[in-house]
Amino acid sequence: MMHTYNEVMDQRLVGVIKGLIMDATRKANSGHPGGAFSSADFAAILFREYLRFAPNHPKWHNRDRFVLSAGHESMLLYSLLHLMGLLSLDEVKAFRQFGSLTPGHPEAHLTPGVEATTGPLGQGIAMAVGMAVAQQQQESVLGTAFGGHRVFCLVGDGDLQEDVALGACQLAGHWALHSLVVYYDKNDQQISGHTGRVSSVDFPALFRAMQWEVLEIDGHDHKAIRQSLDFACNRSAGKPLLIIGQTIMAKGAATMEGSHKTHGEPLKTDEIAATKARLGLDPAEFFQVPREIEDYFQSNLLTYNDQAEDWNRTIAKCKNEDAAFRLIYDQYFAEKPIDLDVVASPPGTQVATRVTFGKALEAMGKNSTAIIGGSADLEPSNNTAAFAAAVGEFSPSNRSGRNLAFGVREFPMTAIGNGMALYGGFLPFGATFLTFSDYSRNAIRMSALMELPALHVFTHDSIFLGEDGPTHQSVEHLMSLRLIPQLQVCRPADERETLACMRIWGRGGKRPMLLALTRQAVPVLEGPVAVERGAYVSYDTDAVDTDRPIGLMIYASGSEVWVARDAALRISQIRNIRVQVVSVVCWLWFEEQDKEYKELILQNSVLARVSIEAGSTLGWQRFTGMDGLNIGVDCFGHSAPAEALASHFGLLPEQVTQRILEYLNPLST
Repeated sequence: MMHTYNEVMDQRLVGVIKGLIMDATRKANSGHPGGAFSSADFAAILFREYLRFAPNHPKWHNRDRFVLSAGHESMLLYSLLHLMGLLSLDEVKAFRQFGSLTPGHPEAHLTPGVEATTGPLGQGIAMAVGMAVAQQQQESVLGTAFGGHRVFCLVGDGDLQEDVALGACQLAGHWALHSLVVYYDKNDQQISGHTGRVSSVDFPALFRAMQWEVLEIDGHDHKAIRQSLDFACNRSAGKPLLIIGQTIMAKGAATMEGSHKTHGEPLKTDEIAATKARLGLDPAEFFQVPREIEDYFQSNLLTYNDQAEDWNRTIAKCKNEDAAFRLIYDQYFAEKPIDLDVVASPPGTQVATRVTFGKALEAMGKNSTAIIGGSADLEPSNNTAAFAAAVGEFSPSNRSGRNLAFGVREFPMTAIGNGMALYGGFLPFGATFLTFSDYSRNAIRMSALMELPALHVFTHDSIFLGEDGPTHQSVEHLMSLRLIPQLQVCRPADERETLACMRIWGRGGKRPMLLALTRQAVPVLEGPVAVERGAYVSYDTDAVDTDRPIGLMIYASGSEVWVARDAALRISQIRNIRVQVVSVVCWLWFEEQDKEYKELILQNSVLARVSIEAGSTLGWQRFTGMDGLNIGVDCFGHSAPAEALASHFGLLPEQVTQRILEYLNPLST
């Protein structure tokens, strides 16, 4: 599309944006004006002339995506969203205040027009990579009506110092994601000073080595900016594009131009007044947005409202007239539960829960194009190989594939998955060992914050990993992950519970799920399955005569549930007491149950209370009280076969039985 522009109005527009940045950060007495100033020229031109975005339809699926990876430049984005009409001036004035739509860093679930929650540096560009994967995968399956748009991402020096960004960029180049356009605002300043203190990377050479196309421009030269964006938008194949804009921190500031001190501190009042005068603004006025500047900014952008409406009508017509198209479209977007036609093995069968996950994933992948993801170089161990064979591998020559070979890149994998979920139409997953959740933890946290239905799969979930030893054996991980708000941490006991958890994930929703799965085989159990309650009675020694008072409650998760049931039967026979075993699948789900159900499960009147989990015992007091017995592993493991470790840590059924009997003796006197 040809755009009209006026250089004088361009400069006024940039000045107005900088005025909003100064006033909002000063009013909040908090924020980052320097980088927002240096990026303002590029962002103003991108949003006004090139970004395919319909303000009246901000969720139009065929829109361009813009990810502000440098999330500390949030006031730049909020200023642009105000000019679009998506944020009121009152919201801009409430920058960083409680309850506003303009928090310190952009939040996708909160603010219209924000495509990704950014702040932790490096993750924004990784999410943009995920969006580009999603775009090219959907276009290959649904047709060119889902193509032509791009994913733009603005990064700063700090982003490209984060390994998660560079890991994601390696994959973007390897996958030849030509719809991805990254603008690097290279002002060479960060909070502590000049970037030369910490980096001497030749970024053009680095990105070319990673199979990117690279342009270098003056980031304040509007002609050069337009030429680079013309080049970006006229490509329909090839490599991802990096535009390196050499800029000046706080460009246009009266006396602070180029200073790293402007990165994280609002400008002083006198500096703001002098800068406004330099930019052609009234030094005595605040939050100035002249009507002619709004009109100028929106003159090109508003044409996309009609395009969005036309596109929506076209897709509706295709769905009505083409049953095959409608079937595939609905798999992406209809938000219907995904069929999982896998039947659990007979009770007593020994099956590792990771194996069950693999079966379920393969079946769901065949039933829905929404399932996409992969393993961090652990396909045989994570049991994702069958899924890969069924759906094909995403690559430059096979855009319709839905298995992603991430390599040894746990953190980028997880952040890329978040990007695919944000794009829309996908239920993404990523898989590795539980101990490596530490590598990807912040991206897991971000999926919960952004309310994304991502699946984080972690196999080899305990010391029973075995011979690989304590470097690979999870101990503290489960309990720490349970602390993340809205993260559905599930540790299923057997094949039946694993299938039930996968069905719940297949419903979608606004919360991520984490599955902790066994390497070792565990028996398929008998009895009820009620994982959606979070915790339920898996076994009752008095299943027939339920009038007898309960003498002992045992709470367990995952691979320790069968151990708890075995011990419960032994103890019941030895002590002639009634024992209930509760399978605690998901603490979050249990906390959401009503008071009556919680009381039924907690049985607070029962004095004898035990927990069993092959990990940290800290936290299980929620179920056992401070006087209960908590059986687990509160130290690092050892390199040995799983059976030897079970014996060493006292987790064999007969050992658990003996410990509980010793615990019960004082209680009975």
